[in-house]
Order: sequence, then structure tokens, then C-alpha cells
Amino acid sequence: MTDTPPTMPTDDADDAARDISEVPAVELINTVAVHLLSAAAVKVGLADDPEQQTDLDEARKLITALAGLVTAAATEIGDHHARPLRDGLRSVQLAFREASSIPDAPGAGPGEKYTGPVN
Repeated sequence: MTDTPPTMPTDDADDAARDISEVPAVELINTVAVHLLSAAAVKVGLADDPEQQTDLDEARKLITALAGLVTAAATEIGDHHARPLRDGLRSVQLAFREASSIPDAPGAGPGEKYTGPVN
């Protein structure tokens, strides 16, 4: 048996910080937006098992957060990146309206304080 010193565990936080420092802001914003968009789509009932996964209260929060991010970041990331995010946002906003049994007033739906009314 040999006496080898134990290896030190790598610090994942340090690795992540180093990795994230190399990622452009546009890419980070898009990644976060896509995660919010995907989660909102699932919660609004656009997933494989809508009966089990639909949660409109959670969807409202996710859509509002996505709308705030997309609206605030649009000028920073440029129209080329913002346009598909806006399209996705509008799709989940419309899906929310369709899934809701009690419709919100125009302009009062999730994220509409940032985007304006969605019809």
C-alpha cells in the first residue's frame, strides 16, 4: 500500500466563475430568457403532460419575469436577439390567456405591464 496524498476537491464555484467570466452578456441574457420561457411554457400547459404540469400562478410569475428581462435588455442585446425572445414571450402570454378560466383585463395579464396588452 502506498501513501499517496488525497486529491483536493475542485471548487466548482471557482470553475463556474471563471467559465462565466468568458461568456458574453448577450449569451447569458439569452440563456436566462430561454430558461424562463421554457419553464413558463411548461407551467402554462404547453408540455407533454399539461394536466400534471400546468400551474398558472407559477406561469404568471415566470412570464412577468421574462417580460421584465426582455423589455429591459432589448436595447442592450439588439433586435436580432430580442425579436425571437419577444415572439416567444408573446406566445406564452397568449397561451396563458387561453388557459386561464378567469381572463385578465387587457393590459393586466402576466408581463403586460412591461409589454402592453397582448391579444
